[in-house]
Amino acid sequence: MKQKLYLGIDVGTQGVKGVVIDSEEHPCVISRASKTLDLISGLPAGAAEQHPEDWWNAVVEVVQKLMSAPAVDPSEIAGIGISGQQHGSVFVDSDDQVIRPAKLWCDTSTSQEAVELTEKIGHSIPVGFTASKVAWLARNEPEHWQRTDGVLLPHDFINLRLTGERTMEAGDASGTGWFDVKNRCFDEVAVSAIDPTLTSKLPRLLETGEAAGRVCSKAAQQLGIPEGIVVSPGGGDNMMSAIGSGATRSGIVVMSLGTSGTVFTRTDHPVIDPEGLIAPFCSSDGGWLPLLCVMNCTNVTEEIRKAYFPDDPDALQRLTDLAAEVEPGCGGLEFVPFIHGERVPDLPHATGTIIGIRPGGLQPGVIFRAALEGITANLCSGIARMKRLGVEVDALRLVGGGSKNPLWRQMIADTLQVPITLPEEPESAALGAALQAYNFSER
Repeated sequence: MKQKLYLGIDVGTQGVKGVVIDSEEHPCVISRASKTLDLISGLPAGAAEQHPEDWWNAVVEVVQKLMSAPAVDPSEIAGIGISGQQHGSVFVDSDDQVIRPAKLWCDTSTSQEAVELTEKIGHSIPVGFTASKVAWLARNEPEHWQRTDGVLLPHDFINLRLTGERTMEAGDASGTGWFDVKNRCFDEVAVSAIDPTLTSKLPRLLETGEAAGRVCSKAAQQLGIPEGIVVSPGGGDNMMSAIGSGATRSGIVVMSLGTSGTVFTRTDHPVIDPEGLIAPFCSSDGGWLPLLCVMNCTNVTEEIRKAYFPDDPDALQRLTDLAAEVEPGCGGLEFVPFIHGERVPDLPHATGTIIGIRPGGLQPGVIFRAALEGITANLCSGIARMKRLGVEVDALRLVGGGSKNPLWRQMIADTLQVPITLPEEPESAALGAALQAYNFSER
């Protein structure tokens, strides 16, 4: 029987999501599954970490669920692609065993290292990027750094478990702080500045169009999929979401309303922000993906949900209904949503602020609407910055959990005055990974 099914897995901060697509059907997604993940609790302020082995265990569980779906014949799986949260740091020893938990994109405990590296290298190294995490480990846990034989990103780690090989690709690598995005190669000056021994710990960089490898025997047995099928290079969640949401030309912009908020589009040339606020990422298909990332998005609405209606399963709908009754502008009340610090603007130690409270201003609908307005204003100011750098914006694709909120969608449409569409498949990153696997298996 011809193999025609493809797996796409997205390893996010809040959970692992997976889809199976049938290349001969429309809609192509025939199975979905997910598994939630938690942050490690009890860490110092600013630290955000997860266990990489928890990611792999969740991937195994999700794939097993997908394979048990009535519409899926595991023997027909022809390829797998991995999407992963960006910037996380996975440190493995010479036996490919994880040395310590991974510091995540939202970890701000390495802000001092980011400042020092920015001065040392001569261009902006955002606190969320992987470079500051490496410098932090070498300084604060030298025994772990000495044991480290390989430095990987989250999706690289899953590819390692799938193939037995350490690799990295340009899209995800461009969020490390040690990658030359113009020439699509490691920046030797930056690598040496981060740590003199980092060069020997980096994985092999895949060429554009090169697969990560093939599923090894051990992974095939764990997952219940055929051994030897292609593992596409995969990429960061934003790169895979661009593929899955159809943002494959200039002008189509994707806004993801998730734990963090991201805005990105594909271009045929690198877009360099002199202040480093717009990340000059590579795409995973040979182009570039200028990207804005704010650290406060649905994590803010979740804080409000927990504060007002913690035990109501319909709390977000209830808050949305109440917010819809509030006039735009919230009577002058402003919610500055930087409760987790902020990357754009570059305020890693910022806090959230509510301004202009009048009688009735603390009602849940007012606070919720003001929060949506504050998040939207920050995202849209980032889009304005992208336009000033020459990025075209003529259509918007909304993805992520927040895109399901009709009030929020209308708020964004009114602000940007561009057509907005919702992709047919909500899990755009997992879909993009599956589509990439399809593309590679057909070569």
